[in-house]
Amino acid sequence: MATNKQVILRDYVSGFPKESDFEITTTTVELSLPEGSNSVLVKNLYLSCDPYMRTRMGKPSAFALAQAYTPGKPILGFGVSRVMESWHPDYKQGDLLWGIVGWEEYSVVTPEIHFKIHDTDVPLSYYTGLLGMPGLTAYAGFYEVCSPKKGETVYVSAASGAVGQLVGQFAKMMGCYVVGSAGSKEKVDLLKNKFGFDDAFNYKEEQDLSAALKRCFPKGIDIYFENVGGKMLDAVLLNMNMHGRIAVCGMISQYNLENQEGVHNLTSIIYKRIRIQGFVVFDFFDKYSKFLEFVIPCIKEEKIAYVEDVAEGLEKGPEALVGLFYGKNVGKQVVVVARE
Repeated sequence: MATNKQVILRDYVSGFPKESDFEITTTTVELSLPEGSNSVLVKNLYLSCDPYMRTRMGKPSAFALAQAYTPGKPILGFGVSRVMESWHPDYKQGDLLWGIVGWEEYSVVTPEIHFKIHDTDVPLSYYTGLLGMPGLTAYAGFYEVCSPKKGETVYVSAASGAVGQLVGQFAKMMGCYVVGSAGSKEKVDLLKNKFGFDDAFNYKEEQDLSAALKRCFPKGIDIYFENVGGKMLDAVLLNMNMHGRIAVCGMISQYNLENQEGVHNLTSIIYKRIRIQGFVVFDFFDKYSKFLEFVIPCIKEEKIAYVEDVAEGLEKGPEALVGLFYGKNVGKQVVVVARE
């Protein structure tokens, strides 16, 4: 038996989430499993803060990407964990894995959306981001959905986040011209000086987003990697090139609104023959081994820069998660539960 600290959702959230929407509780957990249960008991090491988690905080909806959280229960998300005990044939004590776990010190999982970690000569926290769900999202969204070609122009919104920073670097590897937007001078500097974007701008300082895009892309945008939605998408549609592609990964500007904004300039889709495709990373889990073959050598050869924003301790989890929706994180937001 061990104590098990947990992050609990108090009630369904409307509007912007607040730290007070969560509480930290302590319960107990048996450190053994019933024989033949097919389950795995894991100790959680690192937890991933991701924008999509906001969509799980509201009341259940038929249109939601994933099942709503249950008030009074621990919230769920991607994490990196060590196996303490297992009756599952694919996992044994001491194995490392990443996948969906509870926001708690220990979780019992039945491996479904889980991957065993084999490469441990990189920081384990990378499996919450660069080598986990956000990394695969960037890889699949850019290479599979955007169908990029050398020399094309690429725009990435929310570009300093876990996904955006990687999309921009993948695009540079392809020989594309890449511009990103972010919400602070610090983040814009990161895009240009650390991640190698050709240009970047602070959208909060722009009176006219369409004019800002025209300034950065005088010959238009071939590929837009969409993380924001709202007024940014309106402006992008005016600046897309013929046969442009838009990969819709997320729309963080809309997640906290009771009534989501409409979209303007939709006739551009017709006139410019634009292809807009939404996608979800679950559709590309079969590409995960191919992704690792590509990205791990890039890490070891220092071809990819990666920035994490680390919160120490599970009790810091609510603050870190809520901060995503106010742009407080710089890079991939990670919560450290335990380092071993």
